[in-house]
Formats: sequence, C-alpha cells, structure tokens
Amino acid sequence: MENEFKPLVLIPTYNEALNIKSFIEEVFKYCPDINLLIIDDNSPDGTAEIVHSMCDKRIYILKRAKKTGLASAYIEGFRHGINLQYNAFIEMDADFSHKPEYLPTMLENLKKYDFVIGSRNIKGGSVENWSIIRNLISKMGSLYSKIVLWCPINDLTGGFNGWKKEVIEAIGLDNIISKGYSFQIELKYRAYKKGFKYVEFPIVFPDRKLGESKMSKDIFFEAMKNVFKIRFSK
Repeated sequence: MENEFKPLVLIPTYNEALNIKSFIEEVFKYCPDINLLIIDDNSPDGTAEIVHSMCDKRIYILKRAKKTGLASAYIEGFRHGINLQYNAFIEMDADFSHKPEYLPTMLENLKKYDFVIGSRNIKGGSVENWSIIRNLISKMGSLYSKIVLWCPINDLTGGFNGWKKEVIEAIGLDNIISKGYSFQIELKYRAYKKGFKYVEFPIVFPDRKLGESKMSKDIFFEAMKNVFKIRFSK
C-alpha cells in the first residue's frame, strides 16, 4: 500500500558488545514486528559479529570501515533506510539510555506527527543516576541552544527521536553541517524552521549500566559552539 507506515529503527554502535544482544531482544519484546538497522563503526569488541550471530531477518547491519562520528552514522543510516523503501525512522542508542518500552509510544506519535522527540525536559521527563553537574550541563545546553536558535523545542540535544521520511528529505542530508552531537540539535532546528508538525513526549533517561559513555565535556562543549554555526547556516 502506498501510504503504509513502514518504520525502521536506526542504532549506531561502537563497542556495545556488552549491551547489543539484550538491547535488541528488549526492542523486539515491545515491538516484535519492527525492523532494525545497526550501523557499526567497525567496533573492535565484536559488536557487529554478535549482531550477525543472532541470524534475525528483522535486523540489517551496516558495517562501516572506521569510526567517523555520530552524524555520519545516522546520515548513512537514513540514506540506507530510504533506499530500502522505509518511510519513518527512529534514532536510538544501544546502551539502554533510550528505553525500548517507549518505542510503542514513539511509533504511535510518529503516525500523527512529522517528527517526534522523546523529551527529558518536559513534565514527566527526567534523567536517572546522573550527577548534579552532568544534569545541570545537559539542561543548560538545551536551554542555551533554545535561546540561540530561538526555537521552542525543550529537548534539542536528546537523541531519542522519530522522523518521517518527508522531513529527512526536506532537510536535505547534504545540507547538514554537524559532525557530532550537535547533529541532533541541527536536525530538530531545521525541521522546525521548515514548519513540520512535531510533539515532545516525556521519557526517563537512565545512565548506561554497562560499557563506556561516548560523551565527554569536550564533545559537549564543541557541540554548543556549533549552535551558532547552525543558527546562521543555510
């Protein structure tokens, strides 16, 4: 059917061997009919091999030659998914910070809106097991981005988001200037500026339990510097 809702979950990975199998199983527990695209940056810990060993037709794997950043992983994932005729995309991390139990809510919202944001910064949303400093930096980052971009979205920096294909195509992946974590800010800002209809729904965002975080203060503050570039980009 021409208007059939056909979503694909994009999951970029680098050294997620401790999480990936149980995360995928948890996703299928809540959404057994969903398809996944694992975008692995040649993880030396064997993440891709674990995914291959699951032998599940619902899972695609895109193994890249090296680690080249979050933005390029998602951009390649979007392009791959569009080529496979998917028309909706969900961004998720494999470390359980994006809880699979929220996927059904994400998917239902994405049927009604052009893009959907799992938000830590609206009523009912929160973080778990974060230090006071980390929580403050995150909230100030979203507030700073909101002010600089003059954009009403409450969680600009968050990574649990859903997109209709039409939004991704209208943004134009070749127009994206971000290389790292400011990618999430840029996607939302560009979609908002083009007038697409969106909604934020509350999520609880726990810290990862296994493996090492890819986020650092340097990466975060680099993303904040890029907000001005995003504001004045075409």
